[in-house]
Amino acid sequence: MTAEPTSARSATRYDADTLASLAADAAAIKARYPDPRSGLLPMLHLVQSVDGYVSRDGILFCAEQLEMTPAEVSAVATFYTQYKRHPNGTYTVGVCTNTLCAVMGGDAIFDELSEHLGVGHDETTEDGAITLERVECNAACDYAPVVMVNWEFFDNQTPESATDLADRLRAGEPVAPTRGASSVCGFRQMSRVLAGFTDGRADEGVGAGEPTLAGLRLARAAAAVDGGEATAEPARQEASTGATGDVPPETGTAQSSAERTPAAPGDESPGRSPSGGDANPEPEKGGSDD
Repeated sequence: MTAEPTSARSATRYDADTLASLAADAAAIKARYPDPRSGLLPMLHLVQSVDGYVSRDGILFCAEQLEMTPAEVSAVATFYTQYKRHPNGTYTVGVCTNTLCAVMGGDAIFDELSEHLGVGHDETTEDGAITLERVECNAACDYAPVVMVNWEFFDNQTPESATDLADRLRAGEPVAPTRGASSVCGFRQMSRVLAGFTDGRADEGVGAGEPTLAGLRLARAAAAVDGGEATAEPARQEASTGATGDVPPETGTAQSSAERTPAAPGDESPGRSPSGGDANPEPEKGGSDD
């Protein structure tokens, strides 16, 4: 009996070659997890790498592959902001406007870019080059204000440097992030990387920058002044020298819960609530009606 082709079983409108390629990549994603449904997040990035956003067909494809309903897939796709539900630009330019970046000029950068490009939050320029968005946090507070292009860092930005960056992107010029890869790739390529398919560029460019390293040096110096070790903790040192097996932390040191302080009376006893009472008290018995 001849097996029915994948395209004949799919409700999507992908052509046969695209569907076969997606199915092969989806199989690789599902193989990473004991429960294939756990592969939904990377699979949404996968379809986004093909369509440029999470399309109707992408939703149906994920649902078919993971034996989920389209409604379940849509619920996830609409929850996370990295999944776009309409065509995205070649470059997502995200401006951090969270507290520290905003204080350092993030709001001014976003406003300048919005006026310069003629678009607002999550809107795309007419040439399809840039989708502008506000980002709650880029996790780079020591480089504030920060702009990201397809999630690559551009640190210590100003309105002028950000608009220059946008102009270079629209002109098709190569741009180099402050840290990370040595150049910025397109939105679809980055979506494929986020789906878990490496592009071989993880070791390119600059890693940790000077502000981050300065903080690390200060932390180590403070530990030495307090009588601790200025280097990594013993368990990590043993791991780096080739020792095998898990090394439990010493009692009372970092990561140890052996000498925790009770939060409330009775908290040290199993089966007790933080207030000291029974964790699951018996309901009070009412009076008899007899």
